[in-house]
Amino acid sequence: MTSPRMRRVPAYLTLTIASLFSLFPLYFMAVSATNASQDVLNSKMLPGSQLAANFHRLIGSQPLWSALWHSALYAIGATVLSLLVCSIAGYGFEVYHSRGKDVLMGILLLAMMIPFAATMIPLFRMFAKLNMINSLWAVMLPGIATPFLILLFRQSARSFPREIIEAARLDGLSELHIFGRIFLPTMRSTYAAAAVVTFMAAWNNFLWPKVILVNSEFQTMPMLVSNLTAGYVTDYGMLMLAVLIASVPTMVLFLVLQRAFTEGITGAIK
Repeated sequence: MTSPRMRRVPAYLTLTIASLFSLFPLYFMAVSATNASQDVLNSKMLPGSQLAANFHRLIGSQPLWSALWHSALYAIGATVLSLLVCSIAGYGFEVYHSRGKDVLMGILLLAMMIPFAATMIPLFRMFAKLNMINSLWAVMLPGIATPFLILLFRQSARSFPREIIEAARLDGLSELHIFGRIFLPTMRSTYAAAAVVTFMAAWNNFLWPKVILVNSEFQTMPMLVSNLTAGYVTDYGMLMLAVLIASVPTMVLFLVLQRAFTEGITGAIK
């Protein structure tokens, strides 16, 4: 008879091959950032010696530090505001449950089916009337309340014991104190999962910042990467280096919070 360890070999082999396929684009991106443009076009798979030259050309042709700063401001601000708004909304949907709130939640979920391109022009006109064109607030505000995050926090709130809430109310705590002192600390894994999803979406957002940020002075990293492909000749070594730099923050965040991310997602599903 085949031992249990031998039966796992095909599964481990399949997962190993799938992991290699998943990691290959990251490897090619990192290697290409060290090579010249012609070497990238020739699909060179070994590291080169052009990393410093690519970096000097990049900072000489594009405002790299400014783009990183604006992307960080936008992504961090959007993440903090989104976690605050969506967690309060999800908590309210579940703790103050009613049939009307279920209907409203269904409407919010249906809104996820509307493509952003259909709402982009009305949003632009609205922010134009508010004189908020070319501001980071205009970039952040449309994405701070997403139905997905509200649903995530609502599902997590279902596992929160109602007896604790009732006991806290009897002790004289206000609803804000119950939320801030009791609910929030127990949902750290959910907050971590929501932070990863929100930060990655905000950091990689390209279309809306491109529309609302008229002045190139406030461009973000996705806009900077797009500018590198807009000329007649593309320097692929410099382009890959810019893509690598733009990818590092999201990769680091996910690696740091991956365990809490998994716990938060699985906890919400349960």
